[in-house]
Amino acid sequence: MGVFEEAKGKVKEKVGEVTDNPELQREGQAQHEKGQAEREATQARAEAKAHESKAKAHEVEQEAAENSK
Repeated sequence: MGVFEEAKGKVKEKVGEVTDNPELQREGQAQHEKGQAEREATQARAEAKAHESKAKAHEVEQEAAENSK
C-alpha cells in the first residue's frame, strides 16, 4: 500500500506544480511521505519476521542437538 500512496502523492505534487497550486503540492508531498513511511514499515516487519524464522530454526536445531545426546 505504501508504494501506491507514494505514487499518488507524486502525481498530486506534479499536478500542483503544473497548476500553480501550492496547497495541492503540499498535500501531495505529505501523501508521498506517508506512503514512504508505510513502505519502510512494511519492509521492517518483513525483516523482523525473517529474523524470527531464523531464530526459530536455530532453536529447533539446538533442541535436536540436545535430544540426540
